[in-house]
Amino acid sequence: MLFPSLRPGVTRTALEIDSTDDGMPTVLWAGPVGAGHDPSGHAPLVPNGPGMPLLGEQSHGLFTRPQLRGFRIDPVHGTTGAAWTPRLLADSIDADDARLVVSSHDPAAGLFVVVEIETLTGGALRARAAVTNTGEGRYVVEGLELCLPVSDQLTELLDFTGRHERERTAQRHQVTDGLWLRESRAGRPGLESATQLILGQPGFSFGHGEVLGVHVAWSGNTVMRVERSPALGTTVGGGELLLPGEMSLDTGESYTSPWVMFAAATDGLDGLAASWHAFQRASPAHPDLQPVVLNVWEAVYFDHDLGRLKQIADRAHRVGVERFVLDDGWFRHRRDDTAGLGDWYVDEGVWPDGLAPIVDHVRELGMEFGLWFEPEMINPDSDLYRAHPDWVLSPGDRLPLLHRNQLVLDLTRPDAFDYVLERMDDVLSSYAISFVKWDHNRELLEAGSGLRGGAAAVHEQTLAYYRLLDTLRSRHPGVAWESCAAGGGRIDLGVLERAQRVWTSDMTDALARQEIQRWTLQLVAPEYAGAHVSSPVSHSTWRSLYLDFRAATALFGAFGIEWDLTQATEEDLDRLASWVDRFKRFRPLLHSGRMIRPESSDPAVLLHGVVAADRGEALVGHFQLDESAHNRGVWVRVPGLEPDASYDLSWEGPVVDIATSMSAAPPADGPTAGQPVSGYALGVQGFWMPRGRPEFASLVHVRRIRP
Repeated sequence: MLFPSLRPGVTRTALEIDSTDDGMPTVLWAGPVGAGHDPSGHAPLVPNGPGMPLLGEQSHGLFTRPQLRGFRIDPVHGTTGAAWTPRLLADSIDADDARLVVSSHDPAAGLFVVVEIETLTGGALRARAAVTNTGEGRYVVEGLELCLPVSDQLTELLDFTGRHERERTAQRHQVTDGLWLRESRAGRPGLESATQLILGQPGFSFGHGEVLGVHVAWSGNTVMRVERSPALGTTVGGGELLLPGEMSLDTGESYTSPWVMFAAATDGLDGLAASWHAFQRASPAHPDLQPVVLNVWEAVYFDHDLGRLKQIADRAHRVGVERFVLDDGWFRHRRDDTAGLGDWYVDEGVWPDGLAPIVDHVRELGMEFGLWFEPEMINPDSDLYRAHPDWVLSPGDRLPLLHRNQLVLDLTRPDAFDYVLERMDDVLSSYAISFVKWDHNRELLEAGSGLRGGAAAVHEQTLAYYRLLDTLRSRHPGVAWESCAAGGGRIDLGVLERAQRVWTSDMTDALARQEIQRWTLQLVAPEYAGAHVSSPVSHSTWRSLYLDFRAATALFGAFGIEWDLTQATEEDLDRLASWVDRFKRFRPLLHSGRMIRPESSDPAVLLHGVVAADRGEALVGHFQLDESAHNRGVWVRVPGLEPDASYDLSWEGPVVDIATSMSAAPPADGPTAGQPVSGYALGVQGFWMPRGRPEFASLVHVRRIRP
């Protein structure tokens, strides 16, 4: 059986399933199907092969990592270890073109398991499993993971690592026999998160090669895995990472795994990204429009002065900003990062008239007002901690090590949860707030709950975070939400079912941002990924960069500003205003089109663009990052245009209008000197760009010429 069925001309991620015996169905193959395959969907893609059970168990003769791991505690004797190797028998298999549900049980182990697989907009699949304890005594779930077998052609693996201000650094290697296991244990995906595992054909690139990616849509602890067995081939998958004893089920209780997302493409990493982006754009939480933001953090830090903030707001209005965000420092005792977290009352000493003076001023200028919170955190130096020292996550006999002068509030406690909900609800109800930047600046270290005697509580804390955000969203439907976690530490498709924006990284240096944004967008649609024009001298690196380079870098994300505009010259303000206007003009294209990352023959040049869904236009950026080693320039290919149509190419914004040494200046009327070019030629050969000066960006607008 092929799930889902084929649609002529449509490429989707699909499974070939054999359900001829009474055990769990066997997945023979998973990957992209579409043009070139049997359009009826009836003929099997794989007539023979070993396959893998939908839920791999040792009872099937497998010695790979089991997908369901656990054991039973005897209710009479207290002994442990029974039911550790289940053999599930299929009860039913229900399938249509959108959903596959397999129900199974093991009467001896006392387990009932349901696996669900759904098709998604954009061609991806998502899968999850639920296990119910039907036996006597408690059943401890140690792990429940969803995996699929992949083609033996997918022999290279790409995933990510990182740190603060350097998230999503790509790393690539060959798939070899054994287990490649990526764990996130910090209570959030993390700055070093793998984000997704991508398997591909040898040499796969942004525009070429078959690839398959997996992502766990969960904002807590996760595990992702690639395993190649010498006997059975390669599987890829993941699930939630459960800490010891964290998931113990009494009779009748169930545990449901997070959704594990699978997407495949035949046209490289850009095709894979397009699948993820299409899913996000179909989400009910997707932003209708992403406003231009100014965040004052790097402008004022904790120094909140009404007069100065009004001046920044005035200049923000002048350049065309649509949303003004007041960051950390507005609540009680928060004069630096050592105190105040948890005391979500407006600081009367700093704001004697409350936030109304700045909120009203911003709104009178025609801008939305946004506010920063860090709801899940608490400073030991806070009124809340002094009143409720037991409201922190800890193993019970000691406090975890401090990080950033803060601990984690135990939201699994109803009293702590209700307090945070009441305080946030009160602030959001008291002022005309349209946006919340929700931060999460430290990891969940030794995250046990006092309600459970110090037992691990990351799973319940993650659910409490979702419940808190969902409740606030329902009470304040006009508020947009941003996920921030010391930068890009909580970016996943679980939070993007709820948030309208993510803060990509605390790194605001535009040169350093190139790779961070490039790889964040491998999963996240551009309109979610916060990208700000920082000050002329970066607060992160102390590097000086031209305004045009900084603005062009921000243009391809959720455009914003992180700069004390009272320090900007009149010339800078005028130039910044032109970039804000440019973003607004191109926003419909940038936030709905297909992202392309053409390969550059020059390592000193990065290419990035967006092609409209109707193939009528494209915007392409040429980013000269450093000195080139030669004068050859680069050919910029633009895939995805209409092959038989003619296109006009013109400069958009600043152009290098002088010749660099031994290299001619580009034509003034566009890179093709005003000559139309076919979509086929642009996709195969491209247009030529000469060597530019370091840290300079050029934009080219490609427009279809109507007959």
